[in-house]
Amino acid sequence: MKLKIGIPKGSLQDATFSLFEKAGFNFKVSSRSYEPVVDDETLEPILLRPQEIPIYVAQGVIDAGLTGADWIADTDSDVEEICELRYSKLTNNPIRIVLAAHNDSGIQSIKDLEGKRIATEYVRLTKRYLEKNGVNAHVEFSWGACEVKVPSLVEAIVVNTETGSSLRAHNLKIVDTILTSTTRFVASPMAMQDPWKREKIDSLKILLEGAMNAARLVGLKMNLPKDQLQEILSILPSLKNPTLSPLADEAWIAAEVILNEKEVRDLIPALKRAGATGLVEYRLNKVIY
Repeated sequence: MKLKIGIPKGSLQDATFSLFEKAGFNFKVSSRSYEPVVDDETLEPILLRPQEIPIYVAQGVIDAGLTGADWIADTDSDVEEICELRYSKLTNNPIRIVLAAHNDSGIQSIKDLEGKRIATEYVRLTKRYLEKNGVNAHVEFSWGACEVKVPSLVEAIVVNTETGSSLRAHNLKIVDTILTSTTRFVASPMAMQDPWKREKIDSLKILLEGAMNAARLVGLKMNLPKDQLQEILSILPSLKNPTLSPLADEAWIAAEVILNEKEVRDLIPALKRAGATGLVEYRLNKVIY
C-alpha cells in the first residue's frame, strides 16, 4: 500500500524538500517531472500547485498534502488538518494575504473600492471579503504578477506577501490584511478512515514536526571544571537543564544542552570566559517532544 501525497510545486518546493530531508526523506526530481522519487516505497509523491492540493485532498484523489491555510480558505475545501508547519519560501514567518493599492491612488480602505477592479489569484476569498464588507467590485483572476497591473489595469490587488518587498518595489501600499497563513499538512477524510494510511500520516506528522522543532535549535557540548560548575551553569537560560556526565579527569564534568540558536551566539563567549572548554555546537535534524 502507498500514501499518495501532494508536494507544493513552485516557491515552496525547495523549502518542502529541505524539511522532508531533515525528517529523514530524500526526494529527487527532474526539471520536467511532476512525480518525484523518494527513498520510501510507501510514499507516492506528486508535485502540484499549492492551490490545487486542498481540492484533490478533499476529493480523495490524493491522500494527503502540504498546502497553505490561504488556499484551504480560498477553495473552502473539506480537509482534515493534521498539523501546522511554520515554514515558507524565505522565512519561518506566516505569509499575509493583503489588499494592496498604488501609493498615489487615494484608496485608504476596502470601502474606496466600490465599483473598482481587483486582480487576484484568490478570487473566492476576495469575493467573500468584499461581501462581508458590503462592497461591490469586479474581481478578476490573475495568473500571478498582479503587482504590474496596478494602476493601469486594475485599482487594487489581493496577493500574498512574506516580506512586502515586491509591493514596495512597485510603489504599492497595504490597505488591509485579509488573513495570515502558514503551511498545513492536511489529509483526506477518506484516507483517515483507513488504519494503515492514518498511521502513516501520523508518522509523517511526528517526523515533520520534529524537523520543524529542530530548525530553531542547536546542541551545545562543553567540558566544565567541577570547582566552577554552578557558576557556569548559572549562565545558561532558566529551565535549560544540561545533561552532566563524568570525565576520566575527576576535576571535570561533560555537559550537553539543547538551546535556541540565537541564544548560543551570546552564550558561547560568556561560557568560555567563565571557564568552559571544548565547546562544540552542532545542528539537529529532529526534536520530538
